[in-house]
Parts: sequence; structure tokens; C-alpha cells
Amino acid sequence: MSNEAVIITQARMTSTRLPGKILMRAGERTLLETHLGRLAEVGVPVIVATTTNQSDNPVVELCAALDVPVFRGSENDVLERYQGAARAHEARHVIRVTSDCPLICPELIRAGLDIYLSLKSRSVYLSNAEKRTYPRGLDFEIFSRRSLDFAAENARLSSEREHVTSYIRTSMPDIHHESYTDQDDLSDWRITVDTDDDFKLVKLLIEHHRAAEMDYAALKALLKAHPRLMTINSHIQQKTI
Repeated sequence: MSNEAVIITQARMTSTRLPGKILMRAGERTLLETHLGRLAEVGVPVIVATTTNQSDNPVVELCAALDVPVFRGSENDVLERYQGAARAHEARHVIRVTSDCPLICPELIRAGLDIYLSLKSRSVYLSNAEKRTYPRGLDFEIFSRRSLDFAAENARLSSEREHVTSYIRTSMPDIHHESYTDQDDLSDWRITVDTDDDFKLVKLLIEHHRAAEMDYAALKALLKAHPRLMTINSHIQQKTI
């Protein structure tokens, strides 16, 4: 039976800046467990797309313990990995997120998905990151399986294979872009985990402020009330595509 929409999150242990970060612990859980727990609140199936590398066996084992389905594919051809995961679960639409976002907010994804589905088009790409107002670490992208298949069949550049939506965003014929934005522009904040200092911030937010239990409004209020928290990793430069 086909799924109307699924969340596919990419996860691997061989991060270039902070290897093994997704299994680092903050509070009583690993970052990946916190990430998956929050995604489960969206209310659609969640699939972890990892690699066939032996180094990612611990990811597969953790997901098995959590009863979260896994698809294993190429480390570098992430576009093909996503296509394989979407096909395996007969998805009609895909919500793409990444596992370095342990505090991703389910209510934002759900609201974005509701808008996306209301448009009733397989040629829509909706994201809260293309026109960025939300902090890094809350990113999501929504597109059709049709768009994903077309990209997987036509993308030729290595950058288009590594970065799942690059072809869809820049070269897909007749694609319609929709942006999900907030009235507050907090795009200079980082609550993603890519470096040691990113991890220090997220660990502090989870262990001392119970951020893993917060929706976006509460998380935003917390960070505005404690502006010094955001100085912990404000010097980190985001990797460029």
C-alpha cells in the first residue's frame, strides 16, 4: 500500500567535521533518538536512509531497537539513496530532513506538509530553508516522488547526486517553489550539530532547558530570553554546497 507522504532522514557516522555525532548523547538519549522521536510526532512514516558502510551498522542496530525502518544505499550518491528509500516504501511525496537536526520541530513540518498537500500538485517544492527565516537545524524540504525520480534519472553532476534536492531546485522543468517562513528572521542562529561547539549548545539546551520537549514557539522564546546561548556556536561557518 502506498504512503501519501513519508519523512526520509539521511544519517551516517562518517561526518567530516564531527564523526559519529548522531550517536553522541545529550540527556538520556542519543541525538539520533531525539531526532527520530520528534519526527514521529509529525504523524507520517519515518525512514532512515543510511549507507551500506560497516561503520553505519550501529545506526541500523539502533533503528531496529526503535522499530524505525532503514534503507541502506550509496554513501556519496545520496539522491539514489533517497530514491531507493522512497520506492521501498511506495511514497508519493517525500519530506527530506537530516539527522544533524536533533531539535527539529514537528509542528513546523506538519504545517508545511498541510500547505504542500493543499496545493494538489506534483510540481511543487516547498521548504523552510530556501528563503531562510528559521534557525539552521529546523530545515525541511517537501517534494513529490515524481520530482525525485526525475532528478535521480537526469542529474549528472556529482554535486547533484550528493545533495538530494540540488537538481530539483535548480534544473527541474516547471518546478514551483513555495517557501514556509516565520515573521521573525532568526536565520543567523544555529541549532544544528556539525561541530563540537554546536554539540555543546544542543547538549546544554536538552539537559538544562528541556528543549527536546519544546515546540518552536517555546524554543524561540527560550533562546530569545537567553541570548548568550547563541554565542556558543555563533562563530561556526556553515559548510557551503
